[in-house]
Amino acid sequence: MIKPQTAVLPNTWSFMRDPMIKSSGFREYDARWKYPHDINLPGITAVGLGLGTQIHRNGIKPYIVVGCDYREYSPSIKNALIIGLIQSGIRVRDIGPALSPMAYFAQFHLDVPAVAMVTASHNPNGWTGVKMGFERPLTHGPEEMAELKNIVLCGDWVERSGGSYEFRNGVKEAYLDDLAGEFKMSRALKAVCATGNGTAGAFAPELLDRIGIEVVPSHNTLDYDFPNYNPNPEAMEMLHDMSASVRISGADLAFGFDGDGDRCGVVDNEGEEIFSDKMGVILARDLSKHHKGAIFVADVKSTGLFASDPVLQRNGAGADYWKTGHSHMKRRVKELGALAGFEKSGHYFMAEPLGRGYDCGLRVAVEICKLMDRNPKKSLGDLRKELPVTHSTPTMSPYCDDEEKYGVIERLVARFLELKRLNKMIAGRPICEVNTVNGARITLDNGSWGLVRASSNTPNLVVVCESTSSEDEMREIFNAMDSVIRSEPEVGEYDQVF
Repeated sequence: MIKPQTAVLPNTWSFMRDPMIKSSGFREYDARWKYPHDINLPGITAVGLGLGTQIHRNGIKPYIVVGCDYREYSPSIKNALIIGLIQSGIRVRDIGPALSPMAYFAQFHLDVPAVAMVTASHNPNGWTGVKMGFERPLTHGPEEMAELKNIVLCGDWVERSGGSYEFRNGVKEAYLDDLAGEFKMSRALKAVCATGNGTAGAFAPELLDRIGIEVVPSHNTLDYDFPNYNPNPEAMEMLHDMSASVRISGADLAFGFDGDGDRCGVVDNEGEEIFSDKMGVILARDLSKHHKGAIFVADVKSTGLFASDPVLQRNGAGADYWKTGHSHMKRRVKELGALAGFEKSGHYFMAEPLGRGYDCGLRVAVEICKLMDRNPKKSLGDLRKELPVTHSTPTMSPYCDDEEKYGVIERLVARFLELKRLNKMIAGRPICEVNTVNGARITLDNGSWGLVRASSNTPNLVVVCESTSSEDEMREIFNAMDSVIRSEPEVGEYDQVF
């Protein structure tokens, strides 16, 4: 196969024969392209060749699990990827249509080191991509993605003999068995199960029913056209639909799963959307009673309650704020031996003895059901109201070109560190910490904070603020941070404000 090109016209001989790959599809911790505009099938085969070559170069046993989500074109993408993997001497275990966490589970179930899951997650139709890794339960991070990108775009792969193909039945059933275990609800619980017609519709209703939940179905029929909304439990459209379903059905809560099942959104019995960082604190409160000294990892966009909540402090729980992104979070949970990790976007990472450390929306739904079972006299709304009140902005994304954003963030980090060094005040309070693991997260002496970081996937910065005391203070924190951000001429307009 020849070295990939960045642009080949559709409906040409070359488009059918030669690999075409836009380099921008290689992200920090997975790959995503518009198909067939940014990548063609020979390009996908080149990615398979590159991944197989990378597996060999890193001394990994040459076996891989491959699955795909429920999109019309995903089987074709998967088959093209498999051809490249086999050409590079990899022995493929095809598990068919799957959720991303089912593919991660299959690494353990089939005792295979590597995984390649063909999915565009919650992206609209017309997108495809690959989530991959070869050090279970981890997936590729920036270093591995940079290595893969270089191999593929330079055509630096090696074709080897020894590749093979085998389809493995029964993984879905084993995955559901593993999630359910011996657990059965001892209290009556009614839950809306929302899947947005995505792949989770083939899994989540069955799982919830098995553990004794009365399931209220919501858009569970598989339909790759996504006729109701995109399956994204961070999007207000899906959350509002879940909330309406709770109110109409009288359900005790609602679960919403994204397109590849690695994220979970939650709505309580009052129809209130509980954003995933706050749901994480509710879970951490309960888990820390039973696992003394537990460490919880939260991404830098998450609430400050992981560090300041009095219940977590009383239970001796530790908090670590880390880089946003499922690959970064998985790695940090493993590195610290943390019990769990929580990301504001809805990725939850349950480590031993709860899970295996990878992100699984269905696993966290089971853990929330167990939480409710351990608190039979309380509703989820009751548990939400027990949290200290905080005032948060939405996640805001001012425009900043991909080529400029990391330089902008470097300068902004230096500015905020200088403000702390000079003992400057924000919202009338001193800065007690500037966390720089992923942009700058500025924490004040009362636990209020503000964050600015570069988006991993889009030409934007990310800005979030939270006050522990008032909405007015939240606005003051935002205005103070925004005045610094605005000193950078490369920063454009916000996508939304509050």
